[in-house]
Amino acid sequence: MRKTVVYELVSLDGVAEGPDRFFTDWDKAMDANLAAVIATQDAVVLGRRSYAEWARFWPDSPIQPFADFINGVAKHVATSTPLDLDWAGATAIDGDLVDVVRELKQQPGGDIGVHASISVAQTLLAAGVVDELRLVIAPSIAGSGRRLLDGLPPIRLETIRSELSPAGYLLNDYRVLGGPAD
Repeated sequence: MRKTVVYELVSLDGVAEGPDRFFTDWDKAMDANLAAVIATQDAVVLGRRSYAEWARFWPDSPIQPFADFINGVAKHVATSTPLDLDWAGATAIDGDLVDVVRELKQQPGGDIGVHASISVAQTLLAAGVVDELRLVIAPSIAGSGRRLLDGLPPIRLETIRSELSPAGYLLNDYRVLGGPAD
């Protein structure tokens, strides 16, 4: 069965919105971490807002290896409206997000990534369909903005890996074990 992997850039206080405010340095360890995450993925799930922003930026971006990855991968977009931008490999999710991800997990293929889409990540975590949570934590407090883990039920995690990058960012990978009674 395929895994669903949430990859997010967050501040120390858990803010995931506008990470360019608190991610000011990027080093080779962070590049290698991202390359390892996307190397196993052949599909991504995005929210409508992330899709709209990314469809304008990534098709012409020289930032590698992510540009080649995101431009070539199947993109499943959680939206209730038609996609207003054409981006290769993108389709609107027809039906319930959680049900669609559960169906994708049963199909052959690589990991299913969730990148940048806070509400999608929260919905999938709350529904218990996320297998791994991979966070890059900036050594700064954002103070305001949407937090990745707000509003979620209790979820048990197991640390798979924790590493400090040369620029001081924490690269933390967790296996999602389930709720407190699971």
